[in-house]
Amino acid sequence: MQLDLSGRTALVTGSTGGIGRAIAVDLARAGARVVVNGRTPKRVEEAAAGVRDETGGDVTGVAADVATEEGAAALAAAEPAVDVLVNNLGVFGPRPALEITDDDWRRFFEVNVLAAARLIRTYLPGMTERGWGRVLDIASDSAVVIPAEMIHYGMSKTALLAVSRGFAKEAAGTGVTVNSVIAGPTHTGGVEEFVRQMVGDDLPWDEAQRRFMVEHRPQSLIQRLIEPEEIAHMVTYLASPLASATTGAAVRVDGGYVDSIVP
Repeated sequence: MQLDLSGRTALVTGSTGGIGRAIAVDLARAGARVVVNGRTPKRVEEAAAGVRDETGGDVTGVAADVATEEGAAALAAAEPAVDVLVNNLGVFGPRPALEITDDDWRRFFEVNVLAAARLIRTYLPGMTERGWGRVLDIASDSAVVIPAEMIHYGMSKTALLAVSRGFAKEAAGTGVTVNSVIAGPTHTGGVEEFVRQMVGDDLPWDEAQRRFMVEHRPQSLIQRLIEPEEIAHMVTYLASPLASATTGAAVRVDGGYVDSIVP
């Protein structure tokens, strides 16, 4: 398959590392002009330069906290039109259910849900006017299998699925598709820290990962953490012209973690 995004501009939020950076690399390799985003100018500059060096692509960076109205407005001023919007920004972390505070609930909603909805509201009109566009919201298996140790996170990712489906209806018949990607347990720096929190700091990484999967994610059919590049490949396909008939969907890249025969 030729996943050609030449002539398209792709914005990936939260893309200075982890899944977001892998998506930026994959989109650049497909020919897109890629906008890397994060909150810290130095990290954004370094990440954009790294993606550019790795791919030889047209890569720029915009430092803006898109979890705020001011940050989203600054990003829109710097990049007023994009063809592919990847809402990857997200926060997560374990907390006992009865210790999740009102501020925790608000923060997870504002970062994981409202930031995505705000950027869709910003960029979708331009996409529909041009008759082509892609919106991809990076969700999680936790949207469907709510983790007991992260109810607030699961709630936010469930809400993100609803956001994606609703905006897909808003874009009906316009040539713009809106989908979410349900990512399973993925090997990122943040997840390594989370795994250590769950199984302890004294184990070699391979053993810690194996124990985490057995004890905390036993439903996984691949029985390992997913690599960020595996998520990125699905995002690039959904961003491409080849995925023109896929919209309003929640597409799984979860290693079989969600115990369902329905995608």
